[in-house]
Amino acid sequence: MRRLKILHRTYYNFQGPVQLQPHRLLLRPREGPGLHIEFSKLEVAPAAQIRWLRDAYDNSVAMATFDSPTAHLGVVSECIVQQFDEAPLDFLVADFAVNYPFDYDADSAAVLRPYMGPLPQGDQAALGAWVRKYWHSGEPVQTYALLARLCAGIHQSLTYQIREQPGVQSAVETLTRGVGSCRDFASLFMEAARALGLASRFVSGYLNSPFEDGRSGSTHAWAEVYLPGAGWKGFDPTSGEIAGSRHIAVAVARLPEAVCPVTGAFFGPAGAELSVGVWVSEL
Repeated sequence: MRRLKILHRTYYNFQGPVQLQPHRLLLRPREGPGLHIEFSKLEVAPAAQIRWLRDAYDNSVAMATFDSPTAHLGVVSECIVQQFDEAPLDFLVADFAVNYPFDYDADSAAVLRPYMGPLPQGDQAALGAWVRKYWHSGEPVQTYALLARLCAGIHQSLTYQIREQPGVQSAVETLTRGVGSCRDFASLFMEAARALGLASRFVSGYLNSPFEDGRSGSTHAWAEVYLPGAGWKGFDPTSGEIAGSRHIAVAVARLPEAVCPVTGAFFGPAGAELSVGVWVSEL
């Protein structure tokens, strides 16, 4: 078991006094067999009324509502988590799903259908052609091996680039440009898995990884695929590996835009300066 401290600071400086609308905060890690929250604190300035809820994806959501005008907004989340998932490859896929292709059982398929497409019409041909570089119909392959092949393929054939602009590139745009951020790579992998008929979802969270400047930790995105017998298993195409002890999931969703850490609006002078800092450290 490892103990990790996660500090996530978000600051907005507006051009003048504004009236903040309700803000949706996705900052609390997802608890489960591999992760337990020991301590959690959320501070918001100016003073806000905080209401916690579980959304349709079972993410922990804090809804913040504000009364007074302000020229600044600060959101600071601090958590201490206990992490137990140190063997991400220690799982068993159900016998019928070991080899690809397979069909989900009827019960699971009804629940998983929103995570299985369909793809936008213009993306199907281009994405299908890219997938065929790594697997062609009739080739015997294990399901996990195929997913690992796609994950490594993105990592090896595309160039990672930090991208500050909001939003996510389409799969075709990422393939055409040959570059993308972690969220672009995660979205591409998710769409590729769906093109194969596999249920996949987008994951937003933190990465426990040291940097050259001495920092440790960052926000990160990857994808999960539902494998019968094993459940939702994470794949990180940015690093080309299965998600494991370095990955701390915060939120999952069918679409990437549903898992932004801080979402909200304001009335007042246009424009704002944004500053974000994330630190993950072992205790």
